[in-house]
Amino acid sequence: MSEKECDHHKGKYGRLVRGFLAGLLILLFILLVVFLITWAVLQPKKPQFVLQDATVYALNVSAPNFVSSTISLTISSRNPNDNIGIYYDKLDVYATYQDQQITYYTAIPPTYQGHHDVNVWSPYIVGTNVPVAPYNGLSLNQDTADGSIVLFIKIDGRVRWKVGTITTGDYHFDVTCPAFITFGSQSTGITVGNAIKYQLVQSCSVSV
Repeated sequence: MSEKECDHHKGKYGRLVRGFLAGLLILLFILLVVFLITWAVLQPKKPQFVLQDATVYALNVSAPNFVSSTISLTISSRNPNDNIGIYYDKLDVYATYQDQQITYYTAIPPTYQGHHDVNVWSPYIVGTNVPVAPYNGLSLNQDTADGSIVLFIKIDGRVRWKVGTITTGDYHFDVTCPAFITFGSQSTGITVGNAIKYQLVQSCSVSV
């Protein structure tokens, strides 16, 4: 085969490769445009979280900046979307006091939430001698003596959206739920054995 014929075949092969790549890019672009239009039409809404109740088994400060706590929670989540499902790939629940974490992370198993479905979880969050800033330990003791403490129950997670047969990449999201805990004569809780159960029904803020 002559050098001229080899160059001819190489040129033909190169044109085929370039044509294939151009067609593939056009197809990907069309799919992206269709997905973005569908996404805009569907107008996805963030899931809605509610902190329904909290049962406090222990909450105390020792030596003077170590916090120990055991709290049982009931948290519900609702998918408000008509045509979008939600994959919760990661859900870690914990409590904070004055912007400082006072319990360990408790993982909720991954789950899928269909259109308008509601999921209810009842995790325990626990912390044993968790170190906090000394001023937070003093403040927590003072709030307990005064009869009320404001905790924030937080969820750190990853979520994916399902539109028809298409599933997006995962997104980080945060949930923050206020929990108003009262003690002594001001207590609004119900004594259950060695614990106090509070009916909270607090809407939570969600950022995605």
